Amino acid sequence: MILAYAGMEKHMSILRMSKTLFKNLFHGPYTVLYPIKQKEKYVHTRGKITIDIDDCIFCGMCDRRCPTGAIKVEKGNSAWSIERLQCIQCSYCVEVCPKKCLKMDNQYTSPSNGKVRDEFIKCTNTQSLNE
Repeated sequence: MILAYAGMEKHMSILRMSKTLFKNLFHGPYTVLYPIKQKEKYVHTRGKITIDIDDCIFCGMCDRRCPTGAIKVEKGNSAWSIERLQCIQCSYCVEVCPKKCLKMDNQYTSPSNGKVRDEFIKCTNTQSLNE
């Protein structure tokens, strides 16, 4: 009796597996073919950090708060840079910025094979065009 039950269990597991196989075969992919097909973006989707460089005072609060060290601030050169693929979109830098010049955009960084560093330099030229 035990051998008959074991044989029936084996056939039942094959039937269950076949059902799952045919279901997955005709369903199609469960994932989005990114970057060919873009995923829908929601209002509160965390994407990439953007900066309004003219409002930045280069205090370095975002640099110190970044857990991965993706942001670098050079006060002497009035430069701000971010390593895009090192950033984990935690939004700590946006929260700590005293001038609120950092924003979390809902667009993602494009896929890349190498490092992507975006650098922003504040224009400090105060001369007018007529001079």
